Amino acid sequence: MFNWLRIAFSPSRTTYRNLKKILGFYPGKLGYYNMALVHKSASIRQNGYLLNNERLEYLGDAIFDAVISDYLFKLFPNKDEGFLSKVRSRIVKRKHLNKLAEDLGLQQMLRSNTDNCNEIKHIYGDAFEALIGAIYLDKGYNKTRRFIIQRLIGKYIDIDGLINSESDYKSRIIEWAQKDHQDICFENEELYQESGKSPIFVSRVRILQDYLGQGQGSSKKEAEQNAAEDAFLKHCISPNEQKQENT
Repeated sequence: MFNWLRIAFSPSRTTYRNLKKILGFYPGKLGYYNMALVHKSASIRQNGYLLNNERLEYLGDAIFDAVISDYLFKLFPNKDEGFLSKVRSRIVKRKHLNKLAEDLGLQQMLRSNTDNCNEIKHIYGDAFEALIGAIYLDKGYNKTRRFIIQRLIGKYIDIDGLINSESDYKSRIIEWAQKDHQDICFENEELYQESGKSPIFVSRVRILQDYLGQGQGSSKKEAEQNAAEDAFLKHCISPNEQKQENT
């Protein structure tokens, strides 16, 4: 049985209560959750090692992907692999994970020393995946699965909305250019910042000498999609259509 008295007099009682609001249950091993909320820019040095949430992020990414894959497989028994993969990719894309983290309120608990606006956009989603990893290590797969299905899907993950949305902006901007027989080009650059930090990818969309949009991401693919979205929203649709795209 959980020791309620231990929480009441614990120096970490505020953390316990905040996590209870997010998870729906009290953590058993608080250390996992504390580590999930430490970005690499605020790494803790212990016994010669720098500790942060990157390992938990790696684990949580795999667990979240597995739960979502299993859920969609059972939810859509008559859909093919292509449909299931497309819906899953929209759920696990970095931009969507960032929003999930903000919906849960993780940004208020996250420890970070970064002031790089480009990197800040990604650390919330990283913390979300690390949180999934922490739940798995603390409570096991079944409890983690229940958390994702009962507390995220329906409340924060609109599967029907994701199915009906069209988020492949790279294909859309290429199709738009081809209608006018224009050749479109993506120019990519990999930027390395401080030592030990992951690179930032920058992509620019160009037709002839005109640059239509720019985007950044933690991978070249993500940067190109963000650049294509920037270009598409600026040049291919009306302001009213833009509002619909962003809702």
